[in-house]
Amino acid sequence: MTPRARTVRREARAKVNVFLRVLGARADGYHDLETLVVPISLADVVTVRPADALRVDVRGAAELAGQVPRGGLNLALVAALALADACPHAPGAEIVIQKRIPVAAGLGGGSADAAATLLALNELWGCGLDLATLADLAERIGSDVPAMLAGGPVLVCGRGELVAPAEVVPLWWVLVRVPDGVRSPDAYRWWDEDGGSTGPDPAPILEAAAAGDVETLGPLLFNDLEPPVFARRPDIAAAKERVLRAGALGAVMSGSGSSVVGLARDEAHARALAAALPDAMPVLGPPGGG
Repeated sequence: MTPRARTVRREARAKVNVFLRVLGARADGYHDLETLVVPISLADVVTVRPADALRVDVRGAAELAGQVPRGGLNLALVAALALADACPHAPGAEIVIQKRIPVAAGLGGGSADAAATLLALNELWGCGLDLATLADLAERIGSDVPAMLAGGPVLVCGRGELVAPAEVVPLWWVLVRVPDGVRSPDAYRWWDEDGGSTGPDPAPILEAAAAGDVETLGPLLFNDLEPPVFARRPDIAAAKERVLRAGALGAVMSGSGSSVVGLARDEAHARALAAALPDAMPVLGPPGGG
């Protein structure tokens, strides 16, 4: 087998959780959940090229790149190793990640990098693996990786391995980045410790997201991890309140935090919200209509 290309580049898009419903703990230590995951315009860029071994080079702003593990815990490297096992005679590769997505922020940056690495190396190495096979690999790499591999809005169930396409029109959000991320295992453990409750049937959210009815959607946004996280991280709770006071139609913590997103009426509203809030940026999700 010979490589099909000399350099392959893929965007690794961040995500927001429009809702996140925790159904309960599982015997394997994970939690069953239901969530609507939507990719947004904020993205890392993953570039792969042939090399004599597998290695990862993380670049970008020091405060972002410096937080990404270089060794075995780096999900892009885990993805590369998993694909190498499934792709006979795979050569080495240099994986360059240009970081733009904050780390441990509930935006799925590491999982997005892993998904982009699978797709890029599958092309670079000429493995010829179909999306279903890559999805099987993604499930073993991390709970969020299958959703990020899908490349569009998805309804996610199980511990993250059950992924189905969802209809979501492009929506404008304001993304507020709160310093000091939250580890997902901590957030779910806190949910357990606090006797966490499960949110409502998400059918109205799914209907509003498909129709682009932002006035209805805004007040419906929810995340079952908010109460336990907010109890321990009042700064994240305060960020959500700031977003709402600034005039967002609704706001929600993304994933396990620490980022908060506010729903805007349109691009102009999103830019106005971002201008009124510290460490905020407008984002579109899904970009280009998914």
